[in-house]
Amino acid sequence: MKKQTIAKPTTLSGKGLHTGEFVNLTIHPAADNHGIKFRRIDLEDQPILNADVNLVTETNRGTKLSNAKMTVGTVEHIMSALYALGIDNALLEMDGSEVPIMDGSALPFVEAIKAAGIIEQEEDRDYFEVEETITYSDEESGAELVLMPSDKYEITTMIDFDSPVLGQQYAELDDLSKYTEEIAPCKTFVFVHELVNLIDQDLIKGGALENAIVIANDKITQDSLDIIAKKVEIPEIEFNMEGIVNKSDLKFSNEPARHKLLDVIGDLALVGKPIKGKIVATRPGHKSNVEFAKIIKKHVMQAKKLKGKPKYDPSSPPIYDIEQVKTYLPHRYPFLMVDKIIQLEKDLVVGVKNVTGNENFFPGHFPGNPVFPGVLQMEALAQTGGILALHTIEAPELWDTYFLKMDNVKFKKMVKPGDTLVLKMALLSPIRRGIVHMQGTAYVGNSIVSEGELTAQIIKRQ
Repeated sequence: MKKQTIAKPTTLSGKGLHTGEFVNLTIHPAADNHGIKFRRIDLEDQPILNADVNLVTETNRGTKLSNAKMTVGTVEHIMSALYALGIDNALLEMDGSEVPIMDGSALPFVEAIKAAGIIEQEEDRDYFEVEETITYSDEESGAELVLMPSDKYEITTMIDFDSPVLGQQYAELDDLSKYTEEIAPCKTFVFVHELVNLIDQDLIKGGALENAIVIANDKITQDSLDIIAKKVEIPEIEFNMEGIVNKSDLKFSNEPARHKLLDVIGDLALVGKPIKGKIVATRPGHKSNVEFAKIIKKHVMQAKKLKGKPKYDPSSPPIYDIEQVKTYLPHRYPFLMVDKIIQLEKDLVVGVKNVTGNENFFPGHFPGNPVFPGVLQMEALAQTGGILALHTIEAPELWDTYFLKMDNVKFKKMVKPGDTLVLKMALLSPIRRGIVHMQGTAYVGNSIVSEGELTAQIIKRQ
């Protein structure tokens, strides 16, 4: 799938939930690889801020981003809408410090984006494909979030406020195509007993019964409701038998759980990359969502660093076993550094070297603290590259590869007995006049242990 942006600018206006300030927000198209960024046009020099989880500075009743020049509050609903609609690149211009709350849901943003149109771009969408389960838990709040492998984005949320009115609720979204109808219309919610405390914290200045579901946790007298209404400066309020203060009915019986799902999508969108995986969130909140997003981002950065890392399955038969390797390489014990070849293509080869304590150099190389020499890691890569250079040549046993130079060599992590070296050599340019220029990378597990550019020449054996 290609990356996407919107077809033309679209503007939404309204009050910020917490600041109460009136803000105009315009979503602009953006070029490939721009990502999602916010711009404060009300500030000097119109600073820009990336929608990045590492820039989150506050999670009290909303997610706020900040850098040295600007802040943007309550970003979760618009981020949720952008993510669900597959918008990879957009510039969000604002003339205030908080995204408008609109009706308390993501639907106004969804409708505005769809009305503006969505267009494909040139770059392919780069997914974070979950290969191993990632978890987070917070003992204080009871929040638990899990990200598991899946071939698509799925999410389940479970909430439990120990409330006779709200109780336990469950919501799920098994396909983002259902977001507009099933999740986007669901409003944020608050308990009556929280309202006064939020006002005392100088929050929800833009709150109203029109942009939130208000829930009375216990039976409460109309006199008490009138006092709260006066305190929070909203019209006279009353609640129905189900404990919902708002006079309008809920869109779904589990609307609070669905809104929590909406928030999880928006907060995890700050990872900055689309995810292929299944999320299960129990008692989520902005704080736990953000902490989980930071963990996911670390995995994303690690995956980016290891992009192109070969997959090694010891149970799969090799392309060449040790005896076949010997037909290409003149090296023998104790200097044969390749045990088998597991991948061989026109411009790529992957070999394996099992490091054992029986290696002849260990008794003298850091005795008592055995370390596989870095120069021999380069030798192992060189021998693997020799097979890449020779496998297309007729009668390869009549030819040798002699290495001419090594450039940009780096040793990043120690290799010790018991490790398995996975050795990848990739052509950097076509082989010409017998000159082979390759990039070598050696891995142990999910770590790059050494790398470098190696140049060799194919020469007929005398």
